[in-house]
Amino acid sequence: MVMSNTYLFTGFPGYLASALIEGLFRNRNSIEKLYLLHLPSMEKEAKKQIEAWETVNGVNTGKIELVPGDITQKGLGLSSATSMQLLQEVTHVFHLAALYDLAVPLMPAWKVNVQGTREVNRWLSQCQHLERYIYFSTAYVSGKREGTVYEKDLAHGKGFKNHYEYTKHEAENLVHRMCKEIPTTIIRPGIVVGHTKSGVTAKFDGPYFILNLVEALRSLPVLPFFGKGTARVNLVPQDYVIEATNYLAHHPESSGKTYHLTDPNPYTAKEIYEQLSYVYADKHPRFTLPLGLANQSLKLRPLRKVLGIQREALDYFLCSAYYDNHQAEMDLAASGIFCPDFFSYTGALVDYYREKRGDPSKHVSIL
Repeated sequence: MVMSNTYLFTGFPGYLASALIEGLFRNRNSIEKLYLLHLPSMEKEAKKQIEAWETVNGVNTGKIELVPGDITQKGLGLSSATSMQLLQEVTHVFHLAALYDLAVPLMPAWKVNVQGTREVNRWLSQCQHLERYIYFSTAYVSGKREGTVYEKDLAHGKGFKNHYEYTKHEAENLVHRMCKEIPTTIIRPGIVVGHTKSGVTAKFDGPYFILNLVEALRSLPVLPFFGKGTARVNLVPQDYVIEATNYLAHHPESSGKTYHLTDPNPYTAKEIYEQLSYVYADKHPRFTLPLGLANQSLKLRPLRKVLGIQREALDYFLCSAYYDNHQAEMDLAASGIFCPDFFSYTGALVDYYREKRGDPSKHVSIL
């Protein structure tokens, strides 16, 4: 007899949490209940997402319950009655709540990413029937490390490109300490881009800054390259990340393991820039501007806003780390889930960008 699972998600109604929940309904029939933790200030958006699911085939909203709370507070900000009920019922915890912005200041990032994870860990250590804790990290806990980074690697003294990376590294450290007592699976995706078929994405950040740049410069007779662009940039489509995460979260062998959900054959920054320029504007960049010049120029906020680029994003086109994903490939082998080639779905990403480019809610704020 298949036992039913009761899930708790943090990070709702965030895009990845919502997509994972849809994936659960698509792939599994053993859902008893889904508790979705949301900030009280996000109640309206959370209810809107539930309403949207009413029309989605396969999503049973009768099994979903919204739970107001705050991961940065003791006991996750839950009422004692709610907390007692969840601690008794929950079998799987997906912890996705985090501040993902590359330009985020240290203190807000620390409060949500580190303090929030500490509180989640404390709370779930009291769960009566916990079968799996799925912590959503990032491959970029590697910070400024270069060369090959393995799935078992975490500690290093190379520093970090931004506060997001640093706080996610510190949070993952806290989760590692739980692994001996609690069945834990750590997911480390690369830079997540849109869906391979629909191109749908929550925000135009990461490589989408290249599309912002090409759009801003498309009237020029020729487009420039920026620097040598030899660093490999690890991009992964969201449907691969969702399918792989849901599969590994329920895989009996994945307890105590960390997985790089990364592209085993990533392209260089130059190749990605060329491909996006060609698919979006039918242009091939022809000359190279020194990266130092680009970096200096992006210190000017008006220019950053015109070009639609966060200065912090440039670091990802410089740091050459290769993310070994041997464990992920091995444990996903039986599922048929694999990371597709970036060039095979570039068209879908560009089409969606073209359609939604004028929507301000899709663009990150350029500070």
